[in-house]
This record gives sequence, structure tokens and C-alpha cells, in this order.
Amino acid sequence: MPDYANPLLSSCINDTFFADILEQAADGIIIIDDKNRIVFFNSAAEHLWGYPASTVLGNDVNTLLPLEHRDHHSGYIAHNRQTGSHRIVNTSREVTFVRSNGDYVAADLSLSTALLGPEQKRYYMAFIKGVTEEVHRLKLLELQSQVFTSLTGYTTIQDVADMLCSKVEKLVPNSIAALLSVTVHGSISILSAKNLPANTVKQLTSIVLTPSDMKDLRAHPHHAYAVVWPNKQSQESNTDLHDCWASAICNASGELLGIFVLFSCNKDKITDWPQKIVTGCVPSCASIIEHERTRYRISQYNNIDPLTGLLNRSALTTRLKQMAAQNGQAPFAILMLDVDLLQDVNNVMGYNSGDILLQTVARRIASLCRTQHLVARLGSDDFVVVMPDADRTKSCKLAHDLNCIAREPIEVKGRDLVASLSIGISLYPDDGTEIEEILGASEIAMRQAKKQARGGFRFFGKGGNSNVRERLIIGSALREALHRKELYLVYQPQICALTGTLCGVEALSRWQHPSLGLIPPSTFIPIAEETGQIEAIGLWSLEKSCAQIRQWEQDNVYVPIVSVNMSAVHFCSMELPEQILSMLHKYSVDPQRLTIEITESVAMRQDPETASNLNAIRDMGVGLSMDDFGTGFSSLSRLAQLPLTEIKIDRSFIENFENNISSLVVAEAAISIGKRLGIKVVTEGVEQKAQETKLQELGCDILQGYFYSKPLRAEEIPLWLEACPTRQASRG
Repeated sequence: MPDYANPLLSSCINDTFFADILEQAADGIIIIDDKNRIVFFNSAAEHLWGYPASTVLGNDVNTLLPLEHRDHHSGYIAHNRQTGSHRIVNTSREVTFVRSNGDYVAADLSLSTALLGPEQKRYYMAFIKGVTEEVHRLKLLELQSQVFTSLTGYTTIQDVADMLCSKVEKLVPNSIAALLSVTVHGSISILSAKNLPANTVKQLTSIVLTPSDMKDLRAHPHHAYAVVWPNKQSQESNTDLHDCWASAICNASGELLGIFVLFSCNKDKITDWPQKIVTGCVPSCASIIEHERTRYRISQYNNIDPLTGLLNRSALTTRLKQMAAQNGQAPFAILMLDVDLLQDVNNVMGYNSGDILLQTVARRIASLCRTQHLVARLGSDDFVVVMPDADRTKSCKLAHDLNCIAREPIEVKGRDLVASLSIGISLYPDDGTEIEEILGASEIAMRQAKKQARGGFRFFGKGGNSNVRERLIIGSALREALHRKELYLVYQPQICALTGTLCGVEALSRWQHPSLGLIPPSTFIPIAEETGQIEAIGLWSLEKSCAQIRQWEQDNVYVPIVSVNMSAVHFCSMELPEQILSMLHKYSVDPQRLTIEITESVAMRQDPETASNLNAIRDMGVGLSMDDFGTGFSSLSRLAQLPLTEIKIDRSFIENFENNISSLVVAEAAISIGKRLGIKVVTEGVEQKAQETKLQELGCDILQGYFYSKPLRAEEIPLWLEACPTRQASRG
């Protein structure tokens, strides 16, 4: 470069004493003239930048700036000189610059300006204090705090890992960070590496660490460099990456969790101070990986059956939905297995023995199926095996093999037990495309196998299953019917045979489905009983009826009694009397205006729960009616012990009793029994005048049927009474 005379030192500072002070200052000092040329560069500045003053003096100050700032710096200074706006002058700020060897250095910059010389030219003087170590230490502490704060919130593990890598990339400019997780088997997965080239990602994820590698990384974390950067020339030729710094990540107990790596995009080799950044990030990385593993274990716990270690029903359903979504219509078979022997083992040998049996069967199923199939336990003694790409032939073979391994003796507390499996098989998509539907199909087939071929298997849709699909569809829709308010009540009037006035109504459930239309009770009530939904429907009917009694009262419509049907399921619960009493109180209904109708099978039960419930209902003043009397096997001695207020003769006995002497005799006997027991007799199915006349002659108390009215909606009852005022009941 040409000789350069320092105008500042020759003309503005004649006393070399002050120049020597600036030269020997501990902080770097740089002075530039009005042309942005460096006119002073002391020894501390030489040390910071790694350049001797002789190669710097006279050059534009841009040569000392990082590349990303050089294009804009001259414009900033020109604006300052022209406007006098000193936004960064007389302030302190953190800057990063590049040393001669390519290292990035962090420093505090203080900038001053002055007009000097006869021509009052503006000079700038910068004081630079290197603070790389301290800045990095503080930023690492701040980063660690941010990581811990994020982990305690609702931020995803992916977001926390991405945040850490992004922050580190800012600490070390022109770098790419990656957080890798190492499994106990030595395989590597990437938690975060948003900016990493695809071929490098592929290379990293293909690495499998040997036990020796993992032991070496636990003892010497910095050996991770050799793992992720085994061949420097090969790496450089495939990417824009030129070097890296890495460290193994271990937890407090010494377990290898992962590797944190920082790749350099600088072509020039720089010193290893970024390695200190990587090492300083290890505690934060360990926290992220351990938190991710904890979440995974919790997720696994929620998805795993604790007794057998197999998938539970929730996890199975999720996997099946994923299979259906990913593979479109790719077939698979669902085999539902029931352990035939379990209940006997529980009863005779205790539940601990039953658990041993289930665990042994589960291990055998899992061992046979291995990784090719999904295996789950749905609960109790039911297991499921999902066989991908299966047809009837493959399913038959698997069912046969499963039963073979199940029949091998199982030793439980010194006894050799021989179990068998009843297996139901459904095929996707042949037997349905909805997951709950296809699972239900396999369960129905399993129940059929248990009844007809215990220890064998049955396919869904064969051998008497022609109506099962319809039951599945209706059963599934029924679950939502109450929530969607598709069910409603109608009320069929009951007439006093002696006076012809209204003495009550029977509440009857109806279901109007938006697409299936009106579904008759004869269809959905049995399905509700099979699927365990009848209890909810019965309680809903009870509440709606009580509410309707109250509403009629407010509308000045008098309906003496409302009869509500309750199923056998309700009488298994000791809460039933309290539920009825709660409804009566809620709607301020007199107990005598409510009658509970029960089936003959319930009335004949002699278990203590049923007897207690029946007596409790009568004790509160609610009526009890036995429906469909005569269709079962009623015991007269049992009938005399029941707290009934009425019996209802089934419609089948009066359909043709004027021409059928047997039906007439039964009807007459039933009425006579009621009279002798002091309870009322109701006859259903009255459709003709002749039937009414005959029943009146026999002394029947209450008549019900289409001869008087079809079942009516609640708002139609007042209109029906107005149309025939003689039906009006008197309050008394």
C-alpha cells in the first residue's frame, strides 16, 4: 500500500504524550477521518482484530466490519455527517466482527465524534472492549432459562428444540445447529435441524452407534465430532458445510441421550471457541430430550394395557384409523379373541390366577404375531389382533394358529390349565369402513363363536348374521340420539271401563332419525337393551314424563297418572328409588300421579336388589304395574307377594277372544286374579267396540288401545280431550 501520513497525529495532536496514552490503552481504539479512512489503530485493536496497524491504516473502516454490514455502513456514516443525527454516537452497544483468522468476536462499542483541525472536519473515535467470553456466558444462561420456562409451559418439544438451535445459530454466525436424539439401541433421530441440508440429514439418521461407540461418547463427549463428521472431504463435497463442533449429551446418571452439533458454513478454519458454546448448551439439550422422553412414556402409559403391556382400546382405535386413512381401501382383518376359561379361573382360583392366565395368553399371542400385526387387549378377557393385507384364507390360518398356542398347558399355582379362544373375524372394508363398526362386527362374530363353537372361530356376516349390520348401524346412531334430541315421547290414553273418562296415559318412546326416518320401538328398544343404552333412555323417559305432568298442570290440563316403562337393568341399581324421588321433587309431582311399568321377568325375580327397589318405589307412593301379564310364567304365589297396583293383560289375549275360548279364559282369569288381589287390571290392544263391551262385562278396570286413541304427542292430549269432553277426568 502507498505511504500514508497520519494527518491526525501530525496536525491535530502535536503532543505525542497523548498519542502514547491512546496507543497503550487496554481497550481497542480506532479513529477514522472525514473520508472514513482509519487514521488510528492501537495495539489493543491489533490484538482484537488480529491485524497489524500497518495493514489497516489508510483503509476504509468497512474492512473491519462483518460482511453483512459493509454494504450499508457507508450510508449510515454519510447520513450522520450530513444531518448531525447522532443516534449511535455517545451510546454503547454490542457488536460482532470477524478476526483475521475467521473467528467471530463479540465486543462492546462506544462511539464518539468531534470536529477537529482548522477546517473543522468530523472524526469518529470508537472504543472497543472484547467481551466474547462474558457475553456468551450470559447468553447461554439466558438461553437455558428460556428452555426451562418453555418446557414447563404448553410449548411443544419440537418448538423448544427449534428455539434453542435458532438462538445458538445467532451466537455463532454462519452456522447451522442440530439436536439429535440417540435411542438405547444406538439409532439416531433428529429433534431439530431446520436449516440442515437434506443429504446431511440422511447421513445422520443412517448412523447406528455400537455399544462401544456409546460407551466412548459417555466417557468422552467431544468424540461426538468423529461420529457426525467422520470424513471431512466427503462432507465438504456434498454440502456447503466445512466443519463442525459437537458434544454428546448425557443425563445426571450418565445415560447417553443425544448429540448436539453445530456445523460451520465458513470455508476458513476458525478456532474452537464455538465448541464452548456447544458444551454450554448440553444441559439445556439434556432437559429437552429427557422432557420429550417423559412425555413419550406418559403417552405410552396412556396407550398401554398395564396388565399385559399390549395396546389398549384407545390406542388400537387410533392405529386402526391411521391405517384406514393412510392405506385407503387396503384390506385388513380384525380378529377378536375371548379367553373361554378366564371366568372359571377367577371364580375357583382367584383373580391373581386369572391375571397370570391373561398375561401368559398375551405373551403367546404377541410372540406368534410379533411385529407384523397389531395386538391389543380391550379389557377383561378380550384381545384383538389386526392382520394387514388379509383375506378369509389368511385369517383362518391365523385363527387356527392362535388357538393352537392357546391350548398349550399353562401352569398357574401348580396346576396345568388348558385355555381356548373363541374368535370372531371381520374384514375391512368388506364388513364396514368405520372403525367402530368393524370392531363391533368382529365382537358380534366372537359372541356367536362363543355360543356356537367355543374354542373355534366365526366370520361376521355368515350363519344368521343377516340383520346384524342393521343392528350395528342403529346401535351406533342410538348413542347420539339422546344428545341430538331425536327421541321424543308420545302418550296413549287409558280409559276407565266404568265411566269412560281418562284415568291416565302410558308414555312411549319414539325415535325420528334424520336419515333413517321413524325407527319403531320394536327395533330400537331391543338394541338399546343389548348395547346397554336402555338405562339412559328409561331415565330420560322418566324425567320427560315428570316434566310433562308439570307442564300440563300449568296449562290447566288434568292427566291423572302417567305410566313410564323401566327395564330390568334399572332394577339392578340401588339408586333407582332415589332417582325417581329426585325427579318427583324436581318437578313438584305428586308420587301418586306416576306409575312405573315393569316386565313380568322383573316381577318374578327374587333377588334382594329387585325386591328392595320395588318396595321402596311403592313406599314413596308411586304405582307399580306389571306389563304383558300372561306372556311369561308368572307364579301366583310370587304375584301375591309383590307390591303391585295394577297388572296389564297383553294385547295378544284379546285380539280374537270372542272367537277363541282359550284367550277368553285367560283374560277372564287375569281379571279375576286382579280383583282377588285388590289391584287394578289394564287391558291393552282394544281396537273394537265388541272388545270394549266384553271387557266391561268381565269387570276389567282400565282399557287402552286404538279404539280410543293412537299414541299422541303431548300437545295433542288437550285437543283430544276437547274433542270429547266426556273423557275429562275429575280431580278428586
